[in-house]
Amino acid sequence: MPAIKIKTAGEIEKIKKACAIAARVRDRIGKEVRPGVTTEDLDRLAEELIRKRGALPVFKGYRGYSHATCISVNEQIVHGIPGKRKLKAGDIVSIDVGTQIEGYCGDTAATYAVGKISSKTEHLVKTCKQALKLAIEQAYAGKRLGDISHAVEELANQYGYSVVRELYGHGIGSELHEDPLIPNYGEPGEGPVLKPGMVFAIEPMLNIGTWRIKTLDDGWTIVTTDGKLSSHFEHTVLITKDKPEILTK
Repeated sequence: MPAIKIKTAGEIEKIKKACAIAARVRDRIGKEVRPGVTTEDLDRLAEELIRKRGALPVFKGYRGYSHATCISVNEQIVHGIPGKRKLKAGDIVSIDVGTQIEGYCGDTAATYAVGKISSKTEHLVKTCKQALKLAIEQAYAGKRLGDISHAVEELANQYGYSVVRELYGHGIGSELHEDPLIPNYGEPGEGPVLKPGMVFAIEPMLNIGTWRIKTLDDGWTIVTTDGKLSSHFEHTVLITKDKPEILTK
């Protein structure tokens, strides 16, 4: 079992700074989501805002990635590369923002509607957002990692959505991705015990159709194999002695 880092009070303060910036940028970019805007436009603004606040866009340069954000539209689950694509009414778009300040990281994502979306699409997005809420409610000291994973799967099953099985949430701190991997499916009461000072990026990914995925030829963009819609939400969360603290709220 991989060792999960317990963060010191000083480390937590730095993570909180990174997360506060990531959350503000996510929300600001979300307000720019509208028909006709390109994903490249959104990414450019995000990078400007991150740097203006004294942070670094931690995705940029990560394993050769060349943008500040990942912007994933419709059947794109995660890791969509910003470009010339114009958003159109009826689309949904996941905006994933990562920041680093004083050597520590924050990571957050949300799915936004572009103009008016269908009731079926809206239900997927609302359910994914609710899955994140329920998962975070399990992020208490004394609980186990499987309790977080199970909460997502249980809600998805209730509404007939599939859970992406090959992509995970993760620990976060001085590295963008740390142990443990946090699947969005699993058995309650299994896995490592949660302890105060652990920091997790919890991120449900729910699909209308199959859970199966593939990576496009660009080497980054991950899509549903059946081309059906996917929604993605993410918060960075601190385990405390009391209730979980959402750092990217």
